[in-house]
Amino acid sequence: MLFFGKKKKTPTIDLSWLGTDMHSHLIPGIDDGVPDMATSLQMIRGLQDLGYRKLITTPHVLWDVYPNTTEQILEGIALVKSAVAAEGIAIEITAAAEYFIDEHFEESLKNKMPLLPLSGNKVLVEFSMITAPMDLQQILFEMQLQDYQPVIAHPERYIYLTNRKTFFDDLKSAGCLFQLNLLSLTGYYGRSVQELAEYLCKKEYYSLAGTDLHSDRHLLALQKLSASALLSKLKESGLLKNERL
Repeated sequence: MLFFGKKKKTPTIDLSWLGTDMHSHLIPGIDDGVPDMATSLQMIRGLQDLGYRKLITTPHVLWDVYPNTTEQILEGIALVKSAVAAEGIAIEITAAAEYFIDEHFEESLKNKMPLLPLSGNKVLVEFSMITAPMDLQQILFEMQLQDYQPVIAHPERYIYLTNRKTFFDDLKSAGCLFQLNLLSLTGYYGRSVQELAEYLCKKEYYSLAGTDLHSDRHLLALQKLSASALLSKLKESGLLKNERL
């Protein structure tokens, strides 16, 4: 009878083999991520518990909604670093940006404004979930002309491209890197996203993976990765290069 009162132990996913999480929203109040420093520290501890040793947090730069400048992002990450140090959390944390490809981004490129890279020359970009910009490939090419390597955030979430899969082939051929949202493998964003993620995994198109962590809901959902056979295959493949960031 005593056994009936015991709670089932939550399976723990070990992501230490990735080393670095390169997509999250951990700077308080700057976008749709964590609202305050206490929550930020909670999420950082949670990521550390998953095995991460380094975090590259990537606030949105979407000018009509989150008009974050490089200066604002760097000021924000300095505060987070200070809080992490004060709490004695042994993890490295830096900041880049997740740039939404819009008119402001195009104007920034035109004016050769420096972008915040993940590492080296790798810059995380996203575009509309409804339809791709007509001039997307030209914009990505302009990034490359300025010595940036585009990293396409969560390509599996652009499900309107499911029937235009050659679009992904074209992006890869053009030298873009693909970043997987780990939660896509669990069905968190829906079955269509999961199926497209599985397709891109089988094509061996992903070079990086990120949590895209915004809240404790995401942190809890990451535990479902323990049942993902595809994640195990990705680990064995050696295709993901997070540890190099």
